[in-house]
Amino acid sequence: MVRVVVVGAGMGGMAAAARLAVAGHEVSVHERTGTYGGAVRQYARDGFAFDTGPGLLRLPAVYRDLFVKTGRERLEDRVELVQVPVTARHLFADGSAVSLPNASRGKVIAALDEALGGGAGERWAGMLTRAREAWEATRRPLLEEPLRDEPSSLGVLSRDGAYPASRKKGLQRLARALRAGSGPGPTLAEIAREELRDPRLAEMLGSYAWACGVDPRSAPASAAVLAYVEDTFGTWYVRGGMRALADALYERCRERRVAFHFDSTVSGVREKDGRAAGLELADGSVVDADVVVAGGGPAAPGGRGTADRGATDRGAARITVLLALRGARPEGTAHRTLVHRAEAPGQPLTVLRPDDPALRPDDAHETAVLSLPVPPGSAADAAAAEQLAEQLLAATDAAGLGLSERLLWREMRTPADNEAETGAAGGRVPPPALPGADGAFLHPANPTGLPGLYLAGGWSHPGGGLPGAGMSGAMVAGLVQDPEWRGSV
Repeated sequence: MVRVVVVGAGMGGMAAAARLAVAGHEVSVHERTGTYGGAVRQYARDGFAFDTGPGLLRLPAVYRDLFVKTGRERLEDRVELVQVPVTARHLFADGSAVSLPNASRGKVIAALDEALGGGAGERWAGMLTRAREAWEATRRPLLEEPLRDEPSSLGVLSRDGAYPASRKKGLQRLARALRAGSGPGPTLAEIAREELRDPRLAEMLGSYAWACGVDPRSAPASAAVLAYVEDTFGTWYVRGGMRALADALYERCRERRVAFHFDSTVSGVREKDGRAAGLELADGSVVDADVVVAGGGPAAPGGRGTADRGATDRGAARITVLLALRGARPEGTAHRTLVHRAEAPGQPLTVLRPDDPALRPDDAHETAVLSLPVPPGSAADAAAAEQLAEQLLAATDAAGLGLSERLLWREMRTPADNEAETGAAGGRVPPPALPGADGAFLHPANPTGLPGLYLAGGWSHPGGGLPGAGMSGAMVAGLVQDPEWRGSV
């Protein structure tokens, strides 16, 4: 048994804590705020409740594995998971629209052909087929193994050929340029134009990157795996809001006797004999430990090792507008709608409208959440934030959603709010790791240059998002048990 101290009660830190505790270690968590969950929080007022962080869950198998491995209990015994019937409804600036059925390739192809014209579905399916090849080539080193500075892992993750080129002349040209060393590999926006040959399909593909705070004009072509994962494994919602997932993980940690210390600010990592030896707290006290897990991101104490990976300075912030609406949720409303705006081509506005009685005072009301990726530190003053909120609400009206006329009240969430809750500079949201681009979209490895200090959470390998945070916890737990651990079987 070793003494483990975790910095930060985010999802990655709690995932590591639960796994290490069930392995028999003494685990404590120090969190600078008054609650757990990191960005997975909820705002409540007048009988309405809203997720202020992630609104949907992908790859729920990550948390299913976590709950089984830490208690032989299904995730579904703790939370109610619902697979949403429509992955997303896309509303385009030219007035066309398409709804994508969840995890049904054949139905998606048919829907695209009907809405956008014959051949649209086939081109989309061809792109997903190549994305599947990228997924199969990179899934294990990207998501299931610790990141190591050796050719076996970094080779496939760094090379720009991680996304297989199609036979189209444009991509052949890009591939030749790459081989000649005359420039970077193709971006997601470039393969969208070359392969999909419809600006609406291109905007659809780009929306997967924008949802993660990554600009498709700079994201590697391999970011197409984001579309493949959603198409193949589906999109899920947790009843009661995504905060219920954080609640369940916190309770699992408590059951495994993880000790939590809230409002406990860490000022530094103690070192002794060339390895991590505990924490220094802002009140001057010290905490002795054999292992330190830093889960607070690059700006937090212990968040070292960030200079060797480019993804820590990537990622956008997010503006979120919470809407309390009078009137029942219209039948057939999609859980997620993407509004593609003429004034901001390629950068859609996301509208989440969960059909969840737990989030509204009664069935004569509805909640909606608008969100848009923005540069870190945006909307720093109240006037700018309100102006942007008005613009976003007007965009939903122009798309025919009719939310303004039903509005009871609204609440703004700015990058400053996210920074206050998570500590991320400028309110950045950590992007997922992506292969290609010479490794620029990878995150720092979980082991650090200081023995006994490990990184967990969205700012470390394998990156942001709920699945990435959960996987980082699994990797840290495996490495603490065995520094030569090579990943899941």
